[in-house]
Amino acid sequence: MTWQVWLAFLGAAIAISIVPGPGAVQSMATGMSEGLRRGWYSVLGLQIGLMLQLVLVAAGVGAIVANSAIAFTVVKWLGVAYLAYLAIRQWRTAPRDLREEMDAVTPGSRRALVLRGFLVNATNPKGLVFFLAALPQFVTPAMPLLPQYLAIGLTMLAVDIAVMGTYTGLAGRMVGWLHNARQQTILNRAISTMFALAAVVLSLVRRAAPA
Repeated sequence: MTWQVWLAFLGAAIAISIVPGPGAVQSMATGMSEGLRRGWYSVLGLQIGLMLQLVLVAAGVGAIVANSAIAFTVVKWLGVAYLAYLAIRQWRTAPRDLREEMDAVTPGSRRALVLRGFLVNATNPKGLVFFLAALPQFVTPAMPLLPQYLAIGLTMLAVDIAVMGTYTGLAGRMVGWLHNARQQTILNRAISTMFALAAVVLSLVRRAAPA
């Protein structure tokens, strides 16, 4: 992979990460409800889900999902169902002292945040579509593939961590404002609405017509 090709991919990676989607919603929601420190566990889960999609595309499984109407639909609606579940869960969340909880991150809560982030990205077929579109454009078949996949994966990781960390940090600044139950209830309703809108947007994603 030449520097010119890498820079082109870097631009594409920045664009796809910045555009708000389920991952951005998850990052902002976690930042507002958990704070930046705990939010990094969700960002970690998002990256694991993202790298799983890259591996699937590199292995050829992503092409099967993208080219199969049934497989694509199953993955898409699993993602919609999970986002809807998060919306309902957040709507029903009772107010709590967020400032105290931010200082106590238990192993269980770490795993839950990582798993939540992982599922949000792993069930989002838009990631598969992006990698399927990107790899043919930025990978040279005549050159060793593993170094190129590693360069793409590491670049995507660095960009997405920076973008999702920024979303989480900016949203996390709101935690200090959440002093009473009414404010926390408003926040929970807002986060729930964000997840619901993300579910609606994902439900409208259509599989590209086969070439």
